[in-house]
Amino acid sequence: MDLNNPQFVQFTNKAEVFADVIIKHSRTILPTLGRLFLVSTFIEDGFRMWFQWGDQRDYISYHWELPMFVGTLFVIYNLFAQLGGSSMVLLRKNVRIACGILLSVVLVQTLAYNVLWTPNFFFRNLSLVGGLSLLFTETFESGRKSLFAGVPSLDNHDNHVNYLQLFGRTTLVFMFLTIQRWELSFFYIIETALACALMFAVTIGWKTKLSALALAGYLFFMNIWINAFWMLDYHSSHRDLYKYDFFQTLSIIGGLLLLISLGPGRVSLDHSRRNL
Repeated sequence: MDLNNPQFVQFTNKAEVFADVIIKHSRTILPTLGRLFLVSTFIEDGFRMWFQWGDQRDYISYHWELPMFVGTLFVIYNLFAQLGGSSMVLLRKNVRIACGILLSVVLVQTLAYNVLWTPNFFFRNLSLVGGLSLLFTETFESGRKSLFAGVPSLDNHDNHVNYLQLFGRTTLVFMFLTIQRWELSFFYIIETALACALMFAVTIGWKTKLSALALAGYLFFMNIWINAFWMLDYHSSHRDLYKYDFFQTLSIIGGLLLLISLGPGRVSLDHSRRNL
């Protein structure tokens, strides 16, 4: 595809104007909505720890052949870390510490449930880490705007923040690898091609807000369609799995909303083009 094709440039410019209108009218709720969506999977899992206390404790104890009290400590840690960390994020209290707490939950669960080498779970957790990285970055951006307006920032500090933002942006899109259906039909080939193009655009930071908005919308409707856990019988063995997938996907949407609010950062094609 020729990115300099006049018709393509005209189309993307019109789409970008339309996206800017949507973002402008939602800018007051976008960061809050992004935070809420991002921590939704932690809130859901925290309550699951409470309601399935015995099952989770027994799984850890029997699977790893550990004393029962170790399984109990695992459940207690996950319960309070997830609900406490999520509350801190939503209340905007010590958000950087909250990000560290929630990141520790992702790492502990990845090891405890032995899903490091399971591609779907690994990519989802990697995307979740990307979302937390963007949330961590947002604290520096808001701090810079509110406390140090007009004061030049240290270059090394800015570089660290920009590369962290790059990491968050690039890992966030791994979620899409877990929901793509590689079917040989015209419709699915077109759908997959468009999704991959948007993933690539977000990764390199090209028309990032438009691409992230399109991906968020696409992922939202795919989530409602594929992970409709409320349509399953309450006692269905698949209900918990679908619910888990639903809230994890919702968290990635939250990360995309934060990306729209923050912008791609300096390590991006958008920033490079503005400085030409």
